[in-house]
Amino acid sequence: MKGIILAGGTGTRLHPLTATLSKQLLPVYDKPMIYYPLSTLMLGGVRDFLVISTPTDLPMFRRVLGDGVELGLHISYAEQPQAAGIADAFRLGADFIGSDPVSLILGDNIFHAPELPDVLWRSLTDVDGCTLFGHTVSDPRPYGVVEKGADGRVVGIEEKPSRPRSSEIVTGLYVYSHDVVEIAHQITPSARGELEITDVNRVYLEQGRARLHSLGPGSTWLDAGTYDGLLSAAHFVRERQSRGGRIACLEEISLRLGYIDADACHALGRKHKNSEYGRYVMEISSERNRGRLEHVAE
Repeated sequence: MKGIILAGGTGTRLHPLTATLSKQLLPVYDKPMIYYPLSTLMLGGVRDFLVISTPTDLPMFRRVLGDGVELGLHISYAEQPQAAGIADAFRLGADFIGSDPVSLILGDNIFHAPELPDVLWRSLTDVDGCTLFGHTVSDPRPYGVVEKGADGRVVGIEEKPSRPRSSEIVTGLYVYSHDVVEIAHQITPSARGELEITDVNRVYLEQGRARLHSLGPGSTWLDAGTYDGLLSAAHFVRERQSRGGRIACLEEISLRLGYIDADACHALGRKHKNSEYGRYVMEISSERNRGRLEHVAE
């Protein structure tokens, strides 16, 4: 399974904040925004990533994430010179995807859902068509809105309707079989010259190969691409972490999934030893080391 993080665009909804810095590199409480979508796919079992961004911003993403080897990942990069729609990611990433299924996540979407890792694992290991992830919001008009039939199955997706037929929207997390590349090449660009992801999803709907997983009431989905969304995301992360633990701690996820060992994790934490984040990484790696020693003593 391959993973694509779309981190391009100009972030106009956040101007002037994003006049000189990519939206996906803005801080969401204690870490860059891109940590959150990356961690979501990691929890779903993805280890091979393509980050798509502008030629100007890619060097900064490389500086933040590198090649992923220290985390037991593989991260590569592709340029998107100008905004061309979400589905353009499949054209740009065609060689990267190859014959594998792929999960695409928007770089400004933040998920915190207890069931999401298990759902992603299942979705990523049994892909035939596409799996979409829905969430109920108070104002669905800026998004792709889900229309369901009497049996609860998805029958349509309406993009940014003035009169939504439901309050459930399609979030920025998608799983596709490899034929999404072919479909992306076949759809017609919009009047703005962009390849719309809704048009891709409609193809799968027409083929009867689209599934929707509605995130439950205990789940959180945040669009951090607006002023209020960015602030809400920071407050959410701060509040959750005040109870203990860290959201989207890449080093901890790699450690728990067995991609790196405790010593490697501790070394990564030591790079940020003057911050609470770095000290947390060193602490969990020390706990893992103690657990390993205790197990050996038994």
